[in-house]
Amino acid sequence: QVQLVESGGGLVQPGESLRLSCAAPGSIFSISVMAWYRQAPGNQRELVASITSGGSTNYADSVKGRFTISRENPKNTVYLQMNSLKPEDTTVYYCYLKPPGANSVPYWGKGTRVTVST
Repeated sequence: QVQLVESGGGLVQPGESLRLSCAAPGSIFSISVMAWYRQAPGNQRELVASITSGGSTNYADSVKGRFTISRENPKNTVYLQMNSLKPEDTTVYYCYLKPPGANSVPYWGKGTRVTVST
């Protein structure tokens, strides 16, 4: 069983920043696609940002220019730097790991809550 451990969520005011972290097992981290998803109550889980093993990134339109995903392979950790946070960014954020292979099973973290409010 692959365990993903997220941290960094919390309560901030609009315009402030947060950095989420997700630690994964070293045996597969460096070769896997990593991503952050979020899910608001009543909504489907949506992709926020992803990063391949080679460092290519992809972002949801709603976070482009504000969020940055990065990975630090020696530390088996992926980050999501979130700047200029808005109230609509409030929700639970989930770390995602997809090992190589079309039929491989992805893994999810338990989620970390981000609240943007005055």
